[in-house]
Amino acid sequence: MSERFADRVAIVTGGAQGIGLATGRRLAAEGARVAVVDLDADRSAAAADEIKAAGGLATGYGCDVTDADAVAAMVEAVVADHGRIDILINNAGITRDNLLFKMPADEWNAVLTTNLTSMFHCCQAVQKHMVAARYGKIVNLSSRSALGNRGQVNYAAAKAGVQGLTATLAIELGPFNINVNAVAPGYIATAMTAATATRVGAAPEDHQKMAAEVTPLRRVGQPEEVAAAIAFLASDDASYVSGQTLYINGGAR
Repeated sequence: MSERFADRVAIVTGGAQGIGLATGRRLAAEGARVAVVDLDADRSAAAADEIKAAGGLATGYGCDVTDADAVAAMVEAVVADHGRIDILINNAGITRDNLLFKMPADEWNAVLTTNLTSMFHCCQAVQKHMVAARYGKIVNLSSRSALGNRGQVNYAAAKAGVQGLTATLAIELGPFNINVNAVAPGYIATAMTAATATRVGAAPEDHQKMAAEVTPLRRVGQPEEVAAAIAFLASDDASYVSGQTLYINGGAR
């Protein structure tokens, strides 16, 4: 594999599993030094060890990305350890699915805070380092659900907000040679979609089969396929791409 990210330092939030872990693996395979950030420090360390076992460079950091002070401390720790930050992948997220009439305020707040406000904290903390370097790549995780999805009023609102955040940051940070983009995955086989299946009373494999039947490619996506798109947007191959949201959903509408 190429060394597109040689000498680059990348932060990946929610990096201990699913799309985040696949992205950390991909960036490391192409030469990046990866800061694996997760709420659980032990899981972050285990994911970093997995990347290192495959020949990559990685360090684990425990951080609650909903806490602005914790995010600031994490970013400064990454800079102290690696000297710079070139890439930020905002992947941390949760679901708390419920229909509107049954959704308690704490489920709304938890999803908005974790899936949207955390990105604000992370972008704000890294931007000063990227601005000073006159270089940076930020990729935010949105979702097909941004277009609307029954039972996900909180998640859909947060993921739509991610697209507005992305477009605005591209405008503000562009003069400093910082690219900001988003990806919006459809149905990807992860622990999160397995949990959604369980919530609606379906086995994950049956849930995936139903999703595949209404997807033009007739299958669900894999975390590595999202990671490949993220890696493109985080690379200099995408040097004139900014403010965009790329849907990765097998052609679904």
